[in-house]
Amino acid sequence: MKISDFIKDRVHTYLAALICLSMSAVFLRAFKAPLTMSLILVTIGVITFLFSELWDFYRKKNFYNTLTSQLDMLDRKYLISELIERPDFYEGGLIYDTLYETNKSMCDRIYQHNKKSKELREYIEMWVHEVKLPVASLQLMMHNHHDELSIKAAEQIRRIDSYTDQVLYYARSEYAEKDYLINEVSLNRAFANTAVKYREDILQNDIELETDGLDVNVMTDSKWLEYIFSQFLANSIKYRSSERQSIINISAENREKSILLIFRDNGIGIPQKDQPHIFDKTFTGENGRVHAKSTGMGLYIVKNLCEKLGHSIEVSSEKNKYTEFRITFPKNDFYRM
Repeated sequence: MKISDFIKDRVHTYLAALICLSMSAVFLRAFKAPLTMSLILVTIGVITFLFSELWDFYRKKNFYNTLTSQLDMLDRKYLISELIERPDFYEGGLIYDTLYETNKSMCDRIYQHNKKSKELREYIEMWVHEVKLPVASLQLMMHNHHDELSIKAAEQIRRIDSYTDQVLYYARSEYAEKDYLINEVSLNRAFANTAVKYREDILQNDIELETDGLDVNVMTDSKWLEYIFSQFLANSIKYRSSERQSIINISAENREKSILLIFRDNGIGIPQKDQPHIFDKTFTGENGRVHAKSTGMGLYIVKNLCEKLGHSIEVSSEKNKYTEFRITFPKNDFYRM
């Protein structure tokens, strides 16, 4: 709070005080009070007024400066009332009480919202687990039938299974820090588990898998890593090129401070204009509208999980040539070869 701001806010008070002092001086002279006495009384009034204003300025200045400085440092602005003391002047006390009541009301609303959100998330997780039981049964029933109708039905069942997984992982991704366990995970094992899950799609579409350097361990959560692999594989299968045999290459580079995972396919690629947005929520882009139906959620969840796990993810692509995802797993003091 600057003194100039304080003075501007108090201009009307100073005008009233000036008028009052002028009238007092006039009345003193009208009643033939000695000039010396008049000057002394006016001087005492001015000094008293100035002292009162300075005292009022400094106590307000301390409160407002503390308020603004604490507010600038806070990432959760609504907690400001917890970091300041209630001032002893009326306007400041009114501001403090308003902030406190507003904060209390908002915290109550947030609590109720979080409670409902948690209940909904738990219901979704329970529903997904219940749905996966009949889906798994249908997959088992279709496994021993190889006619054209059964193959098509099995493909649709796998899509249903994939979408229910996506719902489950999305519901959990916002609270991933409560659901993951960081330990050493074999890239080879994680990818093998995912490839087995997609083996029928891989065989039906004559997709060739190439792996190199996956015999390393990274610090991550195995369940989340397999989900990330599954999204990459599903996209590579969905957006494969019809002009050539599909080849998916998965490799890893062991660097000094990190391990770089590279997932590359020779599919239809991603248009240049879409690449900055492919991790955005519900973004489908040109490929999602033209070549296949897409929810735009898979890569958004992948990006979210990578951030929660401390991994970085990048993408590069050239239309009708390739798409390449790169995930960097940093090493730390607990990493063991």
